[in-house]
Amino acid sequence: MLHFFIRLKKKKKKTRTRRRSGSLKRVMKTLLSQPSIRSPLQSAPLYGFVSLIKSSPITTTRPFSPLKPSIRPKRSLAMASSPSQSVAAGGVNSNVDPFQLIRAHQESAARLSPVDEVRTLLDRSIRGMLSTISLEHDGYPSGSMVDFACALDGSPILAVSSLAVHAKNLLANPKCSLLVAKDPEDRTDLVITLYGDAISVSESDREAIRNAYLRSHPDAFWVDFGDFQFIRIETKAVRYVSGVATAMLGSGEFTTEEYKASKVDPISQFLNPVTSHMNRDHAEDTKAIVQHSTSVQVDYAYMVDLDSLGFNVKAGYQGNTLKLRIPFPRRAMDRKDVKTLIVEMLQAARA
Repeated sequence: MLHFFIRLKKKKKKTRTRRRSGSLKRVMKTLLSQPSIRSPLQSAPLYGFVSLIKSSPITTTRPFSPLKPSIRPKRSLAMASSPSQSVAAGGVNSNVDPFQLIRAHQESAARLSPVDEVRTLLDRSIRGMLSTISLEHDGYPSGSMVDFACALDGSPILAVSSLAVHAKNLLANPKCSLLVAKDPEDRTDLVITLYGDAISVSESDREAIRNAYLRSHPDAFWVDFGDFQFIRIETKAVRYVSGVATAMLGSGEFTTEEYKASKVDPISQFLNPVTSHMNRDHAEDTKAIVQHSTSVQVDYAYMVDLDSLGFNVKAGYQGNTLKLRIPFPRRAMDRKDVKTLIVEMLQAARA
């Protein structure tokens, strides 16, 4: 008896399934005969929708290129370089190529003149590659890493021992060059080569030259040893190159007169305390300022140097490192003014 009821229950279930299936087929047949139920895409019936999806082109994003970085939409930002342009929700004008946007921002950013930038970098640098004409290998250049400082006229000052190879080379032939790299680990950054003649410092000038050297090298007690003397490189020409292997390649050369007429930027002396404070205590604020100024949603940003017209940062974006110039709204007059300008820029970014 139990088996009979089980078979009867299964038979009723199959009957209900067949009835539902038949009803569904009749409904679908009725629906597909109605013109209003057809797809607007070429009047295709609903059952053809899957094939339409397969045949439709699928738009994909372009692969990221470090030379043409794309911008990831996050939130609306004002365009620093052109406020009148309409900006999309991601902070970038929808009609502007992101790479062109970045390049336009960098080309319009206020900077020191090339000769003042070179003079400023040399003034705050303390180490470089000195090339002399070798005595041992006749006619060939000889390279030595040396510490140096700059006199008031921009001439490099060296304290050399009479035992050093480069000192012997200079005694025989004073022609030399001094190469200084802004960032030795980054070949795209500014590199300077100063050409000149090495001249011994006279006894009357020794005290002033010694003080200038010790300001840059306060622990150089050996300068008073008997075998050390000060020499000054009388500048003949200065050449620079920057942006090697990038779209921002620049190079040039200055005469002695042009170099000596240039000025050391007065704000650069505050570089270390300002950048270290911002990087240590206000990294998020720096990032916000960079995002607002460039409209690039960087992942991080830290200051690397500073002058009266703005500051430079290294910023991370999609696994790449970008070097960006961030201009001040106006020229900074002193250290207190630098703080005022940074606060103003942060307030604008947070608005």
